[in-house]
Amino acid sequence: MLTTLKNWLSENWQWRSQIWRLSKFELVKKSRGTLLSWGWFVVKPAMYVFCFWFALEIGLRGARTGIPDGVPYIVWLAAGIIPWFFMQEMLTNGCDVLHKFSHLVKKIKFPLAAISTIFTGSQLLIALILQAFMLVIYFVFGMGADIYLLQIPLVLVIMFLFWNIFSIGFSQITAFSKDVANLLKTLSTPFFWLSGVIFPLKAVDIDWIQAVMNYNPVTFFCTVFRDAYCDKIWFWEDPALCTGFAIVFIVTLIFALFVYKRLNEEVSDVL
Repeated sequence: MLTTLKNWLSENWQWRSQIWRLSKFELVKKSRGTLLSWGWFVVKPAMYVFCFWFALEIGLRGARTGIPDGVPYIVWLAAGIIPWFFMQEMLTNGCDVLHKFSHLVKKIKFPLAAISTIFTGSQLLIALILQAFMLVIYFVFGMGADIYLLQIPLVLVIMFLFWNIFSIGFSQITAFSKDVANLLKTLSTPFFWLSGVIFPLKAVDIDWIQAVMNYNPVTFFCTVFRDAYCDKIWFWEDPALCTGFAIVFIVTLIFALFVYKRLNEEVSDVL
């Protein structure tokens, strides 16, 4: 498995310029033929944030339970929903990138691990744009700059690494069976509603649910972004959450390495 990991890193480094260009090209394709161009990457999330804020803050008056005092609800809500857009793309499309970029597999013989990096990289660029939008919301609603915001770049790097590994592992399997891709797309809805994206898990007074959520990567990333923007703590100050995520990260890495080693040579024939 160490050899497989070394090959991943070597392939991504050797093809880094092509990965960067193709990641940007992926965004250009999405925005081509539109007046707002890259602005659409912000408009859709902005509408989601507004709609959920209106429904939960205005419509449901109990929405503030478990939210730190002095933090505007829209800031708390946006801090969790904005990283969700990245994770949703990885769950619904990141697991099926080999079908999406099949021409790179069949015609160019592009390294398969690097194909996942292209897609994850393009989504990371969108995530950076949305984090800039998040900072606008943060400062417009009266929140001040502080040292805890410095952990955001580190969290973005961890998010990129985890979901890229996730994509490498599951894209190999979905190349053989689209049932896996359909399952992950189906699971994206319960992940959204049950992972604390739009409600504070601290308000759930059931210990076993709290314990299970420590092993949910969606919960981890929503929580740590809120640690930076709202709770004003370092994310590693929650050892149970960090330990749970570390276990999931290691298991996902071992799974992806195993799958890649077993299926890498056969994927091009299947596609």
